[in-house]
Amino acid sequence: MNPLLLSAALVALIPGAAAAAATRPTCAGPVVACERSVAGALSLLAPGRVATVVVDPGDEPGVRRAATDLVADLKAVGGGDVRLAGDAAGGATVIAGTLGHSAVVDALVKAGRIDVTGLAGQWEGYVEQVVDNPMPGVARALVIVGADRRGTIYGLYDISAKAGVSPWTWWADVPAQRHPTLYLTAGRVADHPVVKYRGIFINDEEPAFGGWARKSFGGINHRAYERVFNLLLRSKANFLWPAMWGKSLWQDDPATAPLAQEMGVLLGTSHHEPMQRAQIEWKRQGGGAWDYTKNADELRKFWRFGIERRGRAEDPVTIGMRGDGDEPMTEGTATELLERIVTDQRRIIADVTGRPAAQTPQVWALYKEVQDYYDKGMRVPDDVTLLFADDNWGNIRRLPPIGETRVGGSGVYYHFDYVGGPRNYKWLDTNAIPRVWQQMTMAHQYGADRLWIVNVGDLKPMEYPTSFFLDMAWNPDRMDLSAMQAYPVRWATQQFGAAQGPQIGELIRRYGQLASRRKPELIDATSYDYRGGEWARVLAEWNALDKAARKLETRIPADRRDAYYELVLHRIEAMTNLHRLYQAVAANRAAASAGDAATVEKMAAAARGFFARDAAIRRRYEVETAGGKWPEMMAQTHIGYTGWQQPDSDAMPALATVAAPLPLPPAPPRAVQRIAADQGRAVDGGGIRWQRVANFTAEGAAMIATPTTAPTIERPGGASPHLVYDLATERAGPLKLAIVAAPGLDVRGGGRHRIAVSVDDGTPVILNLMAGETPATWDRSVIENRRVATTTLPDVAAGRHRVTLWLVDPEVVVEGIEVLP
Repeated sequence: MNPLLLSAALVALIPGAAAAAATRPTCAGPVVACERSVAGALSLLAPGRVATVVVDPGDEPGVRRAATDLVADLKAVGGGDVRLAGDAAGGATVIAGTLGHSAVVDALVKAGRIDVTGLAGQWEGYVEQVVDNPMPGVARALVIVGADRRGTIYGLYDISAKAGVSPWTWWADVPAQRHPTLYLTAGRVADHPVVKYRGIFINDEEPAFGGWARKSFGGINHRAYERVFNLLLRSKANFLWPAMWGKSLWQDDPATAPLAQEMGVLLGTSHHEPMQRAQIEWKRQGGGAWDYTKNADELRKFWRFGIERRGRAEDPVTIGMRGDGDEPMTEGTATELLERIVTDQRRIIADVTGRPAAQTPQVWALYKEVQDYYDKGMRVPDDVTLLFADDNWGNIRRLPPIGETRVGGSGVYYHFDYVGGPRNYKWLDTNAIPRVWQQMTMAHQYGADRLWIVNVGDLKPMEYPTSFFLDMAWNPDRMDLSAMQAYPVRWATQQFGAAQGPQIGELIRRYGQLASRRKPELIDATSYDYRGGEWARVLAEWNALDKAARKLETRIPADRRDAYYELVLHRIEAMTNLHRLYQAVAANRAAASAGDAATVEKMAAAARGFFARDAAIRRRYEVETAGGKWPEMMAQTHIGYTGWQQPDSDAMPALATVAAPLPLPPAPPRAVQRIAADQGRAVDGGGIRWQRVANFTAEGAAMIATPTTAPTIERPGGASPHLVYDLATERAGPLKLAIVAAPGLDVRGGGRHRIAVSVDDGTPVILNLMAGETPATWDRSVIENRRVATTTLPDVAAGRHRVTLWLVDPEVVVEGIEVLP
């Protein structure tokens, strides 16, 4: 799209706020928050009336904590008096409790006042029901019943969210949406998660998260983690891998693990920290070599203490072993050694718990080289969860065989942040939700739904993709294509209200689309062709988005400006400024090569200004926003990379002079024509259908096939699924095409990621997008966020033709076709 038209389109959304504000909720559906009374509705909040939340004092501590939060949340929403009570003697607006732990709830169930059909024994399930005359003196109340403690907790926080309190209320300074009068519609809602363990990994936590926690709480201690635990539960998550570089949640503050147990959050240890022991604990105790062939006795003692310290918690236990410091354990695959390690670890688990090892949840993380053991035939007992991983760049490497069933199931370890090659990416959220959705939908179709965990780095500024990941994990089937595409507006509305949710959702969507082009740490003056106009086009897109975001900022209510900056404007202005910086450096170097001294100095001054502006943007986030609540949270360096590892400090890019030019490299040959993925005609077949996924890349939509578990098509053609595109050629001769796809991998383990192409009625030619895969070709695929396969079709006449892409491997995501010179 023309960037000027884009700017106009974005800005045109802003006056629509009045229309959005005029649109009232339909109040349709059971137990839905509504600002007006409808038949059978419960009056939740009303001016001058006390609302009472009843929770049995004997219920779980985490339930009582969540109830206390609900009371505070309802006060913030309504502005009136809301109280917590241990019984309904003084009345009840909300009654909440866990089956078998709440005398009030158990009595209601026994009396048949609430329908708990199917709830008993349901992992984290809950029921919400508006009940008339639940007990003497109570005309109508909302009753929340949890099958277990987290079920009740989720039900309580679900009402907070419905009332207008975001899970990010503390973490992103999102104020409650005010509703002095609020009703809950009549009816019953029953819900439970599909993915059993759903969580985050706080990782690569220095300098940002660690620096912030030390300044705010004196360290990454129980006070800091209490905020993390609360966010997880409000997000209906249950699992955490804690910060681990030089840190131990258990040792650094012994109050933290008991707090997690009290609140209901499950703790694990990361993919390379087995048996509930943080890696730093081994170094602190001076245990010797981290080598099972030389130091097995000490390692077993070390691991045994981890299981003893765990006690009878529900926490899943990581098993297996990697090398010290998240490195490979050995050169090659020592399968017998790793099998012995797992056997010994399970013997420890059984001995300490006094139960068969199969009764303790365990996880084997198939991360990096550990997947090689799996690929070469190593297997663990059937009760162990296999945790498959992506390539650290959002591309899942392997999934369980189609149709495989395991008692322990399988899951996915995914990344929104990474330290490693080809370059760290830690500074900003650059995770395109359509791509995350496509990968995790594929994981769900393959049956990897026991554990989903995502590396969120410093947690901020990963708020948006973290919400999406956890929301999708609750029930992947609900997050279908239409739900995913509506998610930006839905999420923005939750944070900012219906009046501005649509406009802000569009800004968030467009940011993710543009940011997916290239990670900021990978951008420099040579990223785009300056002389060919590519830099101007890319920068114009960012400038248009920045203009729209700033224009909308003036209309954001004062109490939401901090949230708007943290969740929306900061990332847009930071990325726009970074592009301005490197475009100015490119212009400076181009002018120096041309001997244009005046432009050299002008662009050098501009670049220095943008570099200084980067520091000012950080200062606004850390010092000027939310009363200085987020010191150090934007301390991550991002300018001046010379290798994969981050620079110690941001460094001004080198500038040229006429006397000392820094020539720009020649641009690669440009495509003669680009055909958008959704520009053709989709033909379904063989039980496979095509889906158009809008805004998949910075260039536009992608076409995906579903289900991804369909058999591969070894002989494409005829009625098999395909995409047909029109192409006109000006002259006869060979036709060179580049098929552009997402940078996916072969999750089936065959080393193939294929698509076929034909022209007119020619025989389809199968292309393997992973042919000749090397570390260098993989680097290029994640740097450019795409894979490309080229082919030359001979003897094509001038005129109009049909180019057909034939599906071979259903996991391939088509992003377009380029006609090459």
